[in-house]
Amino acid sequence: MAKKVLGQVELQWKCPNCSALNPGPERLCVKCGAPQPTDVQFEQAEHQVLINDEAVKEKVEAGADIHCPYCGARNPATVKVCGQCGGDLTTGARRETGKVLGALDTGPASTVKCPRCGADNLETAKECVSCGASLSQPKEAAQPTAASKFPKLSPVILAAIIAGVLLLCGICAAAVFTLTRTETIQGTVQAVQWERSVPIEAFVPVTYSDWKDQIPSGVDVESCDDRLRSVESEPVPNSVEVCGTPYTVDTGTGYGDVVQDCEYQVYDSYCSYSINEWKQVDTATTSGGGFNAAWPSPDLTNGQRLGGDTTETYVIVFTADGDTYSYQIHDFNQFQEYPIGSTWNIDVNKLGAVVSVEK
Repeated sequence: MAKKVLGQVELQWKCPNCSALNPGPERLCVKCGAPQPTDVQFEQAEHQVLINDEAVKEKVEAGADIHCPYCGARNPATVKVCGQCGGDLTTGARRETGKVLGALDTGPASTVKCPRCGADNLETAKECVSCGASLSQPKEAAQPTAASKFPKLSPVILAAIIAGVLLLCGICAAAVFTLTRTETIQGTVQAVQWERSVPIEAFVPVTYSDWKDQIPSGVDVESCDDRLRSVESEPVPNSVEVCGTPYTVDTGTGYGDVVQDCEYQVYDSYCSYSINEWKQVDTATTSGGGFNAAWPSPDLTNGQRLGGDTTETYVIVFTADGDTYSYQIHDFNQFQEYPIGSTWNIDVNKLGAVVSVEK
């Protein structure tokens, strides 16, 4: 997925000495003058203004700022010696980069009034810019969560639920075992039935669908519409750019890159077309009783032919203790082994279905 940089925003950092919020590019606290330590991270301001300035872009592209290994002062990436102590920055530690700080929010900043003097302050301010009074609001009592509204289950109730589930599983297992058990009884062949089917094919137009460039030449294209064919990570011809919500990434310079993750959707013509092929259009079927099973011989017209997979089904009807049972097979030679009046041992399950037959 491609990353598209829309511009930059100014970040901020909180002075650990006096708790003042400072603009990201400032290396010294604007309130107490303390330098920004290496372990103090940049933060995204509550509301941001997108910057499209070539000088800011060049600063960001130059790389993360460097902290002096001797005095700890923060220096631009392009300098070789510390601006505070003159120390060599070759072994200095660059600020971390790449941390995602949050989604871009360019809406207007909200303000709060000072409870002491009434002056307007940014909602992120901790102290009044006019009189220095604290702007912190007392925390509201925590509201009960959805989970806390429901009482916890006691061990007795929980054990009863588990026992109920296990009992239900046992009942289901017992039912399956009971229904699959078989009983061997002696049955007599009362009747036999058969059915045979043959597919009928014709050379007819068959409709398919595919991408336009994959359709065989010389066929009739019926209709086309544009569909999503692929998603690419980089721009390609005839693609539609689809980007996600812009977000801010720390560059280690006091500015953040505003980035969008983008993909490129490629649309193409997807068409239906027809081509003449042999296809099943009907089925010829014959059926009857006894052992004189025959294949159907339909009258074929307009170039039709017999083809495809044939099917044959044979049913032996047994009687045992006044009840009737049906046994189905698909082999004619085996079917002939069940003459009327012959006696067999048949395994019947609790649902009355014949599972197997033995002499």
